[in-house]
Amino acid sequence: MVSDRFSPISWQTGELTLLDQRSLPKQKTFLKIRTVDETIFAIREMAVRGAPAIAITGVFGLALGAKAKSGEVSPGELTDLLSKVMESRPTAVNLSYALKEAEIRAKQVLVWEDVFSIWETLALELMQNDLSDNLNLGKNGLSLFSESKSEVHIVTHCNTGALATAGHGTALGVIRSLRDAGKKVIVYADETRPFLQGSRLTAFEMMEEGIECYIITDGMSGWLFNNRKIDAVLVGCDRVAANGDTANKIGTYTLAISAKQHEVPFYVCATKDSFDLKLETGSSIPIEMRREEEVTRFDFLKDGKGDIFLPEGMTAPIGARALNPSFDITPHSFIRNFITEFGCFPPEEIRTRLRK
Repeated sequence: MVSDRFSPISWQTGELTLLDQRSLPKQKTFLKIRTVDETIFAIREMAVRGAPAIAITGVFGLALGAKAKSGEVSPGELTDLLSKVMESRPTAVNLSYALKEAEIRAKQVLVWEDVFSIWETLALELMQNDLSDNLNLGKNGLSLFSESKSEVHIVTHCNTGALATAGHGTALGVIRSLRDAGKKVIVYADETRPFLQGSRLTAFEMMEEGIECYIITDGMSGWLFNNRKIDAVLVGCDRVAANGDTANKIGTYTLAISAKQHEVPFYVCATKDSFDLKLETGSSIPIEMRREEEVTRFDFLKDGKGDIFLPEGMTAPIGARALNPSFDITPHSFIRNFITEFGCFPPEEIRTRLRK
């Protein structure tokens, strides 16, 4: 079980506190969030990130939006509030599910004070349920690794730990569970360009937990599979289509291609809220495009009015153009199994498993 020091989200009625993940690993900085607009800014600017954490934060943001209002609920105002939060990060389906549940619970409520109470309760429920689901997911993942093998080598991409969830994590949750089961775990963490969630956040969590971890660049996986005995690739996800096509942080598909070529099992760790059975294939998953500057510069600060760019952070010529899709789609044929809180299964079993 992960300690409280990794909790990225905390709540006291009327105020949301977020661990600002943009400042890690250099320092731990906490943001005090008091309005829905501040919440949306924190999500868009990736002060909080990871599909489960975004969903929880989004509902707390709704609660803050409701708290700022009084009197009778206007259906138009309710819809506008839900839409504003939904637009903050469009790819992850967890946020969509959470906001739909928030809409259902507030549908017949007459005054904003009651809406605030309902949404606050929902956000707290989401936190508790996500932590429970992650713990169960981690335990289920143990079944895919030989009990007789005392040491396992795992490649992971982006950050899928306590910082991306309510605690414990999905892919990193399996790694923690393997460690807790007595195995020695060696982790190879893709740096995950351009936002460096792997080198900044995954390596940070692993070092804090005392788990051996090596950072590799996103282009090193082929060399790694050729020169190390890798037992598995473990990644998280932001949305899974009905056929198993999976959206995850950009670079995941490249890693899956390399893993398949070297016959290394590729596992996707996902809670039930990551599956979107309304989408038949991954081609329908919206892919968020982010600012070019995240690719052409390593360091940029926000002053609340605009960007302040640091000259020493430049990684490309002035005026160079860049593409910056935040996610890519890994086809289901590259995925050996999904690891979930309700078991492990191949892509072809998604429909039957989720309809039970």
